[in-house]
Amino acid sequence: MDTVAAVIVDIVRSRELADRAAGQAAVLEAFAVAERGLTPVRPLGATVGDEFQGVYARLADAVRVTTLAALTLPEGVEVRAGIGLGEVVEVEGDISDGSAWWRARDAIDEAHRREDAGQTAVRAWCVGGLGDDAGMTSSVLLLRDHVLGRMKARERRIAAGVIRGDRQSDIAARESISQAAVSQAAHRSGAVALREALVTLDGVAR
Repeated sequence: MDTVAAVIVDIVRSRELADRAAGQAAVLEAFAVAERGLTPVRPLGATVGDEFQGVYARLADAVRVTTLAALTLPEGVEVRAGIGLGEVVEVEGDISDGSAWWRARDAIDEAHRREDAGQTAVRAWCVGGLGDDAGMTSSVLLLRDHVLGRMKARERRIAAGVIRGDRQSDIAARESISQAAVSQAAHRSGAVALREALVTLDGVAR
């Protein structure tokens, strides 16, 4: 059976949201947009409470999707993600089981633990089996979350465009700024470095 990347997502401080239903809708929309161009094994969908689950064929896809979704969520809505590498076994209907899900649960629990321990920027973790790239991926996620946590709203929008591969001229038009300003913001905020990290991770996964 092929190794896949199961993803469990929850909303950070969901009980503090003024409109929880709107927050959940925003998460689903952000992930649906982030998944464009991919063929998820199971697109991210709501499960119970403030939790969502999805399955991706490749680890790099899971990291890219969670990154783009985090960048495009509206102000005040943040998510936490656990990525588990392993098997997903269909049990009945929409119910599935397997090592990928157990590890995704361990991963999101670890992200919670690290945040509670004072690593306030941590929003994701990855757990895998022997020989998987989970350790390297968690290192990338740590640095990614640190970069994202320092970005302002415009820098996040620019970063999302950079990662999607949008032309700088198109990003500039959307933001009503010059192309030079887009380039400066993309380098200064870490968006370009983040894009290259995702590209490198994708190459390693292949």
